[in-house]
Amino acid sequence: MAAKKKPDGRKVVADNRKARHNFFFEDVIEAGIVLTGTEVKSLREGKANIAESYASHEDGAIWLINSNIPQYSAGNRNNHEPRRHRKLLLHQRQIDKLIMAVAREGMTLVPVKLFFNERGMVKLDLALAKGKKIHDKRQVSKDRDWNRQKARLMREKG
Repeated sequence: MAAKKKPDGRKVVADNRKARHNFFFEDVIEAGIVLTGTEVKSLREGKANIAESYASHEDGAIWLINSNIPQYSAGNRNNHEPRRHRKLLLHQRQIDKLIMAVAREGMTLVPVKLFFNERGMVKLDLALAKGKKIHDKRQVSKDRDWNRQKARLMREKG
């Protein structure tokens, strides 16, 4: 199962589709990620899961927690730990902005997409998000259904 290449040069490895359902995205930041060699090889095979992961700040840095990059199949005894904490590479100004938003406004750092950019570097789209309530989820579902029905009616009438 190889990753799919997008028209903008991105090769998406993992996508957190559940996050779009559970959160409103305020801002999305592209971050680098510190990986070992076997982790990159495993990602090139298209294996990763960020659905249950989140980001947190520790020691003045942002860390990706609970993401699963399975061990490389052709790796040796120096293979990586699949669920280790991985450091995200951001500018200090971006880190300060994210930490302040999480602390003051009650927002969450949610990983949205893990991909290879056009230069072959592994990147992570990190969203500054606010959680949806149940009535928000229902309203989004109603709006989506109404837009679908409206488009169907417009096609029928010509």
